[in-house]
Amino acid sequence: MSTKKETSNVGIVSLIASSTTLICCALPALFVAIGAGATLASLTSVFPQLIVISEHKVSISIVTLLILSVAGIFIKKTDSLPCPVDPTLRSICLKTRKRSKVLYYASVIIFLSASFFTYLLPGYI
Repeated sequence: MSTKKETSNVGIVSLIASSTTLICCALPALFVAIGAGATLASLTSVFPQLIVISEHKVSISIVTLLILSVAGIFIKKTDSLPCPVDPTLRSICLKTRKRSKVLYYASVIIFLSASFFTYLLPGYI
């Protein structure tokens, strides 16, 4: 039972980690790319922490990549673990695995899009 809860928690942690990359790095790059510099300026005046966080964007991206890698390993390992024989518990087990995978894949998509807007797109603009 604890393995299912840990798997679900890993998915949530990976989603939060990838969202921090999105907030710190991708949103400022996206605003500048679409010509919304004034919006970015007003956003940083309301949330001055964005500037401090953006100074450490490489470290945040590396830590997020490590968290996503560990989460992927955990989710892959749970695929080979057996679910209970009881139909109700088996259903819960399979739903938890599916939910964890969805959260993980959403996290990876968020991280990849944030990395694109942070590191690749500014080189082309």
